[in-house]
Amino acid sequence: MAADYQTITVEKRGAADWLTLNRPDALNTINAAMVGELNDYFGKLYHDGSVRVVVMRGAGKAFCAGLDIKEHARGEVPFGGGFGFQGWLADVYIKMRRCPQPIVSLIHGPACGGGFAFALASDIRLAGESARMNAAFIRIGLSSCDMGVSYFLPRLVGASIASELMLTGRFLHAPRALATGLVAEVVPDDQLEAAAQPWIDDLLHASPMGLRMTKEGLVMAIDAGSLESAMAIENRNQLMCAKSANFAEGMRAFIEKRAPVYAPE
Repeated sequence: MAADYQTITVEKRGAADWLTLNRPDALNTINAAMVGELNDYFGKLYHDGSVRVVVMRGAGKAFCAGLDIKEHARGEVPFGGGFGFQGWLADVYIKMRRCPQPIVSLIHGPACGGGFAFALASDIRLAGESARMNAAFIRIGLSSCDMGVSYFLPRLVGASIASELMLTGRFLHAPRALATGLVAEVVPDDQLEAAAQPWIDDLLHASPMGLRMTKEGLVMAIDAGSLESAMAIENRNQLMCAKSANFAEGMRAFIEKRAPVYAPE
């Protein structure tokens, strides 16, 4: 249950969950407890129709400064995909992409290593003016190909910028993140929460099924082997949405120039 979480908090605001990484004294770095709680939270979302949008952010001065090296690998961890802690943490990012709810990340301060990967695994990113992101792995003797960064980053900003950032570990600050299209908006840090609300409102204007299937279809189309493959998913999604009573409600609301009132799906 959300009330049992120690390193994250989940506040329900209507159909949106506000997920806060809550280790502010440690810059929200990732420890074993956080990995377990994020796996639990994102793992449950797939079958939770009451949640339609997730807003992810960090408490205090950071979004997430990466792995808590001091606590890394203390104690027993699940056998994550056969790769121990590595696979266990990697499962979080897979679940973020698999969950049908769009994830809006509000990034301020450092978003490094695994924290950078949280931002990349999200669907929409808004940045505070203090945001600075990097593939920190390569700066501690590891490869920058970690936690899905080698998958997400080139698809978001292109191979050239991805190579630059991953090979050097250099920081990407908010203005350039906006210029490269990595983030949709940059605002003062104290305005991030307010800036998120219009995005949430727009997302919730979609029907529940239409929103879920758009995320699913987009994720699948990015890796589709052909136009025909992508269109097959599109055709399937549209036929399923069209059979929903919410399609008729959406059409009526559009014609009547009012907000739709969707039933749960």
